[in-house]
Amino acid sequence: MSVVLPTPSQLHEVAAQCGLSLTDEDVASFRGLMQGSVEAYNVVAALPDEVPEVKYPRTPGYRPSPSENPRNAWYRKATVKGAASGKLKGKTVALKDNIMLAGVPMMNGSATLEGYTPDFDATIVTRMLDAGAEIAGKVHCESFCMSGGSHTGATGPVHNPHKMGYSAGGSSSGSGVVVSLGEVDMAIGGDQGGSIRMPASFCGIYGLKPTWGLVPYTGIMPIEIFVDHTGPMTATVEDNALLLEVIAGDDGYDPRIKAPKVENYTSALGAGVKGMKIAILKEGFEQPGAEGAVSESVKEAAKRLASLGAAVEEISIPMHLMGPAIWTPIGVEGMTQTMMHGDGYGLSRPDLYSTSLMDFHRGWRRQADALSETTKLFLLFGTYINNIYGPRFYGKAQNISRRLTAAYDRALAKYDLLLLPTTPMKATPLPEPTASREDYVARALEMITNTAPFDITHHPAMSLPCGMVDGLPVGLMLVGKHFAETTIYRAAHAFEQAGDWKKM
Repeated sequence: MSVVLPTPSQLHEVAAQCGLSLTDEDVASFRGLMQGSVEAYNVVAALPDEVPEVKYPRTPGYRPSPSENPRNAWYRKATVKGAASGKLKGKTVALKDNIMLAGVPMMNGSATLEGYTPDFDATIVTRMLDAGAEIAGKVHCESFCMSGGSHTGATGPVHNPHKMGYSAGGSSSGSGVVVSLGEVDMAIGGDQGGSIRMPASFCGIYGLKPTWGLVPYTGIMPIEIFVDHTGPMTATVEDNALLLEVIAGDDGYDPRIKAPKVENYTSALGAGVKGMKIAILKEGFEQPGAEGAVSESVKEAAKRLASLGAAVEEISIPMHLMGPAIWTPIGVEGMTQTMMHGDGYGLSRPDLYSTSLMDFHRGWRRQADALSETTKLFLLFGTYINNIYGPRFYGKAQNISRRLTAAYDRALAKYDLLLLPTTPMKATPLPEPTASREDYVARALEMITNTAPFDITHHPAMSLPCGMVDGLPVGLMLVGKHFAETTIYRAAHAFEQAGDWKKM
């Protein structure tokens, strides 16, 4: 792709877009001055791009039939076998479909991206394969990951593994389902507002959002750099810790990573909770739509941790209730400017850019009506805010988020962990095809209130199953200090070993 000098009429149009009044003479002058820049752009165009080597053979795989995929969790089944030995030898892994797997189609839940095939592997994919894992394929996620439900993907809803017709949570919906059903040992999810933890809660598995900047996001389609996280979703705590050991650490590309503290996470297993101090976060039980039975199940789980030797007491952090509001300008404007108007990446960060993805994703503008209702909502509102107010609210929300971080940090200076429901409710029924836009959006966003705050404060947070209500799982969330994933695993493993969560 080469760059050509704008025609006089094109330059007049650009001038009008920029609020400039140019005469024909001005246009001729500027066109002449631009010639050198055009030539420089074409030098860049002629140079080879930075595309990491694809190390392991694979095929594009196939779209499984409904009979093979009754809950619509899989997008592509495509086996990629890793190294002959390593920490993950014998483990199968599913990838959320915003993660690049070279040679295997990716649509990130959106019809506008269908047909795109990545040309390199995400860093975490290479690391898992180097550790001996076998990639089993790509699993469905919500449309551009903009939903906590499991009904906005272009290929139809993903059904809960415990009850057909109910949400699997999102946006990493397929990841939660295939782990819960035992179709793979492990999966990778992404989390900008809770998208690892919410499906973990609804599906009854273990899902960890690591500390921001612990696991490289390189080769994963971003939403917004400040809230982008990726992490493990597994059927056991041990597998979760093992997978994090493999994928954590700087890769030399991701600007989110700033001196991460990488540890041997499996070493925390078996240490028990005796001597740990755990704080029940009062405001975590006061969210809109909170179900009494869910809250009671989580409180019973806290009592179980106390019976295992932890000191457990209730505390109050009033600012927690403001977390979703503070998250909103960052999530809305970040998504709009980075993922949509910025063609998936935007500018101003020293990342490894997937130019093939950027080129393909530009096509959403020609088929915007095919976007999901949640993506349309965020796109419309984010564009409106930028047109009228500029980015000041994004900046102010970033500033205020530091106060929210400090509020959690003050509590975590006294306690090892915070404890609260992952989602205030259990899985909800999937919206009917004839549901109103209002219901469609409500089912996508109602469950993020406890999870979203920790995406902007960057604390590690894990959902673990702690009981069943009406045949559906309940999720308990543990939140730790920055880079204190080992502390979370220590408590989660002790709870897991204390009994069958389905019978609690």
